[in-house]
Amino acid sequence: MSLRLLHTSDWHLGRSFFDASLLDDQAWVLEQLLVALRDTRPDALVVAGDVYDRAVPASDAVRLLDDVLVRIAALGIPAVVIAGNHDSPERLSFGSRLLEASGVHLRGGLEGVQVPIPVAGKGFVYAVPFIDPDVVRGMTGDEEVRGHAAATERILAAARADAAGRDLPTVLVAHAFVQGAIETPDSERPISVGTAGSVPASALAGFDYVALGHLHGPQEVAPAVRYSGSLLKYSFAESAHEKGALLVEVDRGVARVERIPLGQRRDLARIQGKIADLLSRPDLARHQADLVEATLEDTDYVFDARARLQARFPHVMNVRRTAAAPGGEAEFMARVAGAAGDDQALFRAFLSHVNGSPPTDAEAACFAAAVDAVAARERAS
Repeated sequence: MSLRLLHTSDWHLGRSFFDASLLDDQAWVLEQLLVALRDTRPDALVVAGDVYDRAVPASDAVRLLDDVLVRIAALGIPAVVIAGNHDSPERLSFGSRLLEASGVHLRGGLEGVQVPIPVAGKGFVYAVPFIDPDVVRGMTGDEEVRGHAAATERILAAARADAAGRDLPTVLVAHAFVQGAIETPDSERPISVGTAGSVPASALAGFDYVALGHLHGPQEVAPAVRYSGSLLKYSFAESAHEKGALLVEVDRGVARVERIPLGQRRDLARIQGKIADLLSRPDLARHQADLVEATLEDTDYVFDARARLQARFPHVMNVRRTAAAPGGEAEFMARVAGAAGDDQALFRAFLSHVNGSPPTDAEAACFAAAVDAVAARERAS
């Protein structure tokens, strides 16, 4: 008989998107998750880290998690929840021994990760929170443990040995950046600089299924090693993602995966064009309730662009421009340095950088008149 799990991760409760709170969106998608739990009736729910968005979560985020865990427990479905790199291990696992009796297994620290959680008499789940090499060195006293790959090998050795002696399916729930996985720009917080924060997929071997958290794009990085992806879209780079959870049936050596879409209360949309077109194109009407990033193609400066766009798209989060001076930021800074003390040269450098072209004669004359007016006022005072 298969072990059936609903795999999810990266809730990031309490996260904001630019200046907008996402708590209502998170409550909405968690409601859809509860519906999926009632419909699919898995043997357990696993949450592979980054439950909160920060180590000291806001009170309303804590209340939301409390409500969701109570409702999951009321369904009679066990939940296995681990800490990610955004979570405080101590805060996430507060009250964990009391909650065990309700079938809610919170794992914040790395102690005892080799002891699995039995699930419905059908299999075993090894809950391994985010592995910090500094913490592992402190636990083991081994100063030779450097980097996430070495720390992961050290922590998982006992769990892997235990899993090898089990007759029922074994599942590892972990939070890590696995080599070969695709990152989403501007979405996940880097674990460390360069590649020191990554682990090879081989470091996670020895289990029938590995339920991963950390990367927000759903993907399989090795056979039976998967990221479920985040519940919501947390950057415009994720606008094309299909978010949801994974329903996994695990047998010895086999894992069958089905994606369960959960939807979005408000979707993310990227729109691009001249501002007059963005304000009039009929095909963009479908984005009026979305969180929007607009990229303007106008060559002239657009005054109060965000406010104008918000008249049609109330939730414009970000406004960008396509125009940019050749050579980028470094050339711009060099031109600024070379124009020091020359107001007109500075103006030409700035407008060329933001508009992609130098000022017109009318713009240059207007700027010169403004400079003269300011100088006259300073002389008079």
